[in-house]
Amino acid sequence: MSPIPRRTVLRAAAVAGAAAHSSLLLGAPAHAARPAADGPKTADGPVRITWLEEGGLGAAPGSTFGVPWPKGGVRAGTEFSLAAEDGRKVPVQTWATAYWPDGTVKWTAHAVGPEAGDAAAYRLTPGAAPAAPAKAVTVGRRGGTVEVDTGAITVRIGQDGKALVKSVRRGGTEIARNGRLVLLRQGEIDDGDQGSQKWERFDGDIEKVTVEQDGPVRAVVRIEGRHRRGSRGWLPFGIRLYFHAGAESFRMLHTITYDGDEHKDFIRGLGVRFTVPMRDEHHDRHIRLGGEGRGLLSEAVRGITGLRRDPGAEVRARQVRGEKLPDPATWDQRVTSRLQYIPTWGDYTLGQLSADGFTVRKRTKPGHGWIAAGGGRRASGFGYVGGVSGGLSFGLRDFWRKHPTQLDVRGAADDEAEVTVWLWSPEAQPMDLRFYHDGLGQDTHEKQLEGLNITYEDYEPGFGTPYGIARTSELMFWANAATPDAETLARQAEAVQTPPQLVAPPEHLAATQVFGGLFAPVDRSTPAKAKLEDHLDFLFTYYKEQVEQRRWYGFWDYGDIMHTYDPDRHQWRYDVGGYAWDNSELSPDLWLWYAYLRSGRADIFRFAEAMTRHTGEVDVYHLGEWAGLGTRHGVQHYADSAKQQRISTAVYRRPYYFLTADERCGDLMHALVDSDETFLALDPLRKIRTEPYEPDPRALAIGLGTDWSGLAAAWLTEWERRGPKAAKAEEKLKATMRTIARMPNGFCTGEGLYDIETGEFAETGKKVSMSHLSAMFGQVEICAELIHLTDVEGFEEAWLQYCRLYGATREEQQAELGGYATNLILQQGHSRLTAYAASRLEDERDKYATRAWREFYTKDRWGYSESSPWRTERITGPMALVEGSGASWVDTNTTALYGLAAIQNLALIGDRIPE
Repeated sequence: MSPIPRRTVLRAAAVAGAAAHSSLLLGAPAHAARPAADGPKTADGPVRITWLEEGGLGAAPGSTFGVPWPKGGVRAGTEFSLAAEDGRKVPVQTWATAYWPDGTVKWTAHAVGPEAGDAAAYRLTPGAAPAAPAKAVTVGRRGGTVEVDTGAITVRIGQDGKALVKSVRRGGTEIARNGRLVLLRQGEIDDGDQGSQKWERFDGDIEKVTVEQDGPVRAVVRIEGRHRRGSRGWLPFGIRLYFHAGAESFRMLHTITYDGDEHKDFIRGLGVRFTVPMRDEHHDRHIRLGGEGRGLLSEAVRGITGLRRDPGAEVRARQVRGEKLPDPATWDQRVTSRLQYIPTWGDYTLGQLSADGFTVRKRTKPGHGWIAAGGGRRASGFGYVGGVSGGLSFGLRDFWRKHPTQLDVRGAADDEAEVTVWLWSPEAQPMDLRFYHDGLGQDTHEKQLEGLNITYEDYEPGFGTPYGIARTSELMFWANAATPDAETLARQAEAVQTPPQLVAPPEHLAATQVFGGLFAPVDRSTPAKAKLEDHLDFLFTYYKEQVEQRRWYGFWDYGDIMHTYDPDRHQWRYDVGGYAWDNSELSPDLWLWYAYLRSGRADIFRFAEAMTRHTGEVDVYHLGEWAGLGTRHGVQHYADSAKQQRISTAVYRRPYYFLTADERCGDLMHALVDSDETFLALDPLRKIRTEPYEPDPRALAIGLGTDWSGLAAAWLTEWERRGPKAAKAEEKLKATMRTIARMPNGFCTGEGLYDIETGEFAETGKKVSMSHLSAMFGQVEICAELIHLTDVEGFEEAWLQYCRLYGATREEQQAELGGYATNLILQQGHSRLTAYAASRLEDERDKYATRAWREFYTKDRWGYSESSPWRTERITGPMALVEGSGASWVDTNTTALYGLAAIQNLALIGDRIPE
């Protein structure tokens, strides 16, 4: 391998990047600069922080956000202050989520509570002491419980047993108690005309409680356990409760991992349940259920509106507003003397069994008939039960998007009401996770490969199992001193559906170089750049609209998109093997996150957020022999037998984690640190190897592309987060980098024999093997970060060699490698490798920049061009199930690679774009 002198690496970009960052910190506008190489920068001024969407904090308990810092700019232990634009100091809690190798801080996380208010913008300043909250949130252990006091409410959390939340008090009033988990199981599914299956109820049983943060602004309590009935425990859960200083509410992050037998363990209902004391007179008790938008069903348990006799206009108005009514003796006595004859409505149910319809019904009490109370398309997933002396608001995020869901209120006319937020409605069909077909005679590898050649699905008996997949849901609860007014309730409902998120601007994100310098802020300064921006906008808008048109919703499905379109049916190929759910194929996750990082657009952030929640959990195994591996694209998210690192890779989770400090996302990445051990359990190339191979821990066959990049992403993340296995992760990361660099053909070797103990690859000969997939699952991004972070001898040269030679001629490959690779397709997606070479090789910048743009614009079969339609066609009438739009020329593989190539080429060689 021809070495590349270090002196040829661009250095001028570092100066430009530092200047842009300095001006940004001081509040001046910053222009996009070419990615910086090395060299420390300073952070000597505030960063402007704004809300992702307008509206401020609203009724939410708080917000947590991440901010990056340039290498060498912020020392460990630095304090941060936050102030609104008017100079008002805002209490903030800060902690580091990642460090640069020199020990300076790379990412910080910051939490604010209700005292942040609704200012349009804030200034985050390093090196200044933070303001203290009026009353800090505190956490203590006493009497077998963990007690959290926000200053507004006190929550007692159980350390064992079934009650996760023993009580929620506001002052001297208990608002709710006995918060617990509910699971309904059904042993079989009735496929005929008769139903006779019994349900079993399992309750959440606590096994471990951990206080992860204890203030002063934010506290986090983690509860782990499993659902239990008698001697059987299954469906492990992980609950995190989030509290903020001064907040009257708290947030719950609820995760389940499926560990049942999909042929016997059908989930009939899955929910969170609270008991709410009812102290007030029936006419002073209220029910609120969120409808469409800001709509609310507002009723009293004993309503006095619409009666034959009128208690008085002011009395009626006060009940509608949820206020305490005057003594009934002051009402019209024709009403007062007959109060006992007015029914009390104790039970309410709002069910959202599809993305397009919800219904509400109520009854007086069990044993009596239900009365229809209305309905609509998409409910907000929010409710309230209580009275003038206090009550509980509750809500489930993505309520209609992750159907079938349901809200139940029971016993509101009794001394205690029961509230259940159903994550899976018991009125829906049971959750059916069985594999969708019988293998069609594919009982040998040869027949399975034949099946792959027709349906594009890699089938293997026993591999289409859901055992080990997971799903996270987000809930919010308010302890109200009295029944809130309609506006307050509407604001609470909005906080449930769109939790307020603070963010740093794209200019700051780009200038700090935290993701390897592969993006720059949106730039429409020339016609050529403007056209690329238009194309990027078109593609994102199209997928956003397709999610709605095709109803890519549901408990397990929401957040994913489809792989390939079927122009004959005017439908995506939802039922054709590997053409169905995309499962991160060719990195749409990264396309979306890079699109957000450079634009700051809220709609892109929310789209990427939903995908990250889905692909990191549903498409990846978290238990069992394949824990740490993800599943390739298919009709079901777990159907395909290719279980690989390229899907589970931490590179897809990193942006969301660092932008939000989401602990669950952090768990997912930490769990991958030892995923090199999965190669002992499963050889990803087992079906196509021609030579004998048995996994050997001292000589594991690991691909230097999709396999190594997934391992490297996990090790890098653990190392820079200073996780419990950081030293081991750093050692293995650098050992693999060092030994890849030593191979005569570096990354162009394709595969190496890896020692799981030392983390090293064995010496190889001058083998040549390059695949069109190797670099397309996060390797470009991880290598750029590693080169910016580290100085492992020979690694940059090895990666630049691959970048230079993938798109080179056979003659060029032969001359440098002693051989050449064939079928090197996806040239448009790989143009960003050539662009990266141009950005790092000063002496040959023009040569590689010219080639990169030529590769980008001269597409092969898999690519878009200026002559692509760049429009959709209207689908009407009997052509499709739902009228809407289609673009038969669009597929997700091409979209992801086009998006990433356009974004990265503009950042790296945007000054060389041909007009």
